[in-house]
Amino acid sequence: MPDRLLLCTDLDRTLLPNGPQPESLQARDQFAALAADSRLVLAYVTGRDQQLVREALARYQLPQPDFVIGDVGTTIYRIEPDGHWRGDQTWEARIGADWSGRTNRQLRHLLADVSDLRLQEESKQNRHKLSYYLALGTNRQAVVNKVTERLQTAAVRARVVWSIDEQAAIGLLDILPASASKYHAVVMLQQLLGFTDSDTVFSGDSGNDMEVLTSSIPAVLVANSDPEVKKEALQLAAASGHSAQLYIARGGFNDMNGNYSAGILEGVAHYHPEWCYPVKI
Repeated sequence: MPDRLLLCTDLDRTLLPNGPQPESLQARDQFAALAADSRLVLAYVTGRDQQLVREALARYQLPQPDFVIGDVGTTIYRIEPDGHWRGDQTWEARIGADWSGRTNRQLRHLLADVSDLRLQEESKQNRHKLSYYLALGTNRQAVVNKVTERLQTAAVRARVVWSIDEQAAIGLLDILPASASKYHAVVMLQQLLGFTDSDTVFSGDSGNDMEVLTSSIPAVLVANSDPEVKKEALQLAAASGHSAQLYIARGGFNDMNGNYSAGILEGVAHYHPEWCYPVKI
């Protein structure tokens, strides 16, 4: 049994029960009991910004984390005991090098004439995250190719990430430093705190968690994840030689269904059963 454990988890539809599948009764209470163990370091890993994470903490009565990796991996915050959020400047400097020192606003000028892009609200931007809306009928690949070519010409190493806001029926295009991702940020946290893969567990539910789910970091895919995501994760984990580091929750642990926080607990119990038997509330 490791002396301590780094538990990193996605929020939406992983810890947060905001998908269509049912949440097991008492699952979040059992998760909170695990998080209260002084030997456990809890990190939330999310695409949400600081304000949206704070709203989720309050709405779902979540345990206060020790760290938050936010804004799709472009920020790392240490949460102080008094509730103060302290940004990690080392991380910002590291990912900033990918953009050759350029900021969000400087990249906007490079892309100002790409007519299909509509800038997202200022609250959804940060120094190393440039976010646009893109109509669903747009030739997405053509836009991505144009943006990528423009950035490469300017010696900007970037990841261009496409996703869909299904509720708003709009495309989302995020431009991030090449090394800014959930996976790289979790590895940074391991290095910062002296953890290894043997005492780390990650949990997620969707494609934007895939890089971590199929890495050497022990990971759990909660039961409520999409079947296609499960299939892809299994294939990629096998291809990378990391099948043993991917667990897919199926329910049954503590008589729970494996969805959301129940799946996280099931995954922790799979890798480190001594941390979850018995669960006391």
